[in-house]
Parts: sequence; C-alpha cells; structure tokens
Amino acid sequence: MPLEEMKSRIAKAEHKAGRAPGSVQLIAVSKVQPNERVEAVLQDGHRCFGENKVQEAAGKWPGFAGQFDGIDLHLIGPLQTNKARQAMDLFDSIHSVDRPKLANTLARLAQERGNCPELFVQVNTGEEEQKAGVMPAEADGFIAECRRLDLPVRGLMCIPPVNEEASLHFALLAKIAERNGLQGLSMGMSSDFEKAIALGATHVRVGSAIFGARTY
Repeated sequence: MPLEEMKSRIAKAEHKAGRAPGSVQLIAVSKVQPNERVEAVLQDGHRCFGENKVQEAAGKWPGFAGQFDGIDLHLIGPLQTNKARQAMDLFDSIHSVDRPKLANTLARLAQERGNCPELFVQVNTGEEEQKAGVMPAEADGFIAECRRLDLPVRGLMCIPPVNEEASLHFALLAKIAERNGLQGLSMGMSSDFEKAIALGATHVRVGSAIFGARTY
C-alpha cells in the first residue's frame, strides 16, 4: 500500500473517532525489510520507524541517519538488559519495558547519561505465557515503580493474541493507561490499526501493509 494511502486511512479513522487530525503517529515497522524499501519510504518523507532487534537497527540506521534528517526510531521488540545501553544510543523511544530488572538497568543508565528515550510499558493483555509484558493485574504497581525510578514513562504498549478480538485488548490497555494518567497508547498493527485508533491509540505500528512481505 502506498504510504500516502496508509496516512489517508489513518486520517479517516481519526476523523471517524472524533480525534484531532495528526493525533496518531504512524510507526513504519521496517524490521527485516531490505534497505532499498526503507530508503524509498524515507525518500517519500516519512521519518518515524520501528525495529524489533537492537542488532538489526545498529546495522541499518546509523547510515540512514547520515543521509536523512529527523529520523524518529522506536524499539518495538523485546529488550535484553545487556543491550540496554546500545538501545538507548540508537532509539528515541522504547516500547517494551516489561520487567523490574530492565527498568532498573534503564534507570541506572539514564542517570549516567543524563537522558533517556521515551518509554512505554508493555502489558501482556492476553496473559500469554510465551509473550513478553507485565500482567494486567501487575501493571499499576510496575508503572509506579518505573516512576519511582524517575523513568520517563510516556504510555503503554500491547500485542493482542492473534485469535482474539483485538478491540477488547485495546480497551483494556486504554483503561490501564487512563487510571495511571498516561497519554500514550502504542497499539494496532496492519490488520487492526483502525480499531486501535477508535479506542485511543496514539502510535500504530504498521509494517507489511507499507513495505510488502518481509524478507527473512
């Protein structure tokens, strides 16, 4: 799908939901996409991208940053604590803060560096054993702990189970965010971003609908 068509669909979803124009940020998920596809989207003027792995981003984005101004890079995949320092160097936002050990590591590095990317707490809304994220019942306490560590928590992120109605998970995430006074909601992907926008998403993560099928 052409980038402009995707942005038009987002604008229509904003309007339908009574949202302000431009209130939803499109994260173009460029993981395992060939560099020429990514460069084409950059040439079209888009600057907000998402990557799943620190190592892949490190091999791709410093070069693009030398060619294009204003790149806004988001880590949307799981983060190992031993990659936290590198992630803080590369990314403007980290969407996968999901456990106390990682929060403590990020807080220590933030104190050392004097700055920190914007952070989103990942909530495992489906309570799936194989998936990362703090359980919904533990989210309030974990958010409070992140704030105690002086971490810049912008919002929450979720990845709904593939076989369940995504809207139920988006609504749950929005409810947790509201009671914790958080504005950011990173939710919605290629197949369900319009539902996410209707339920308050501020960031939607769209990959294959923009770039085409991934190349592994």
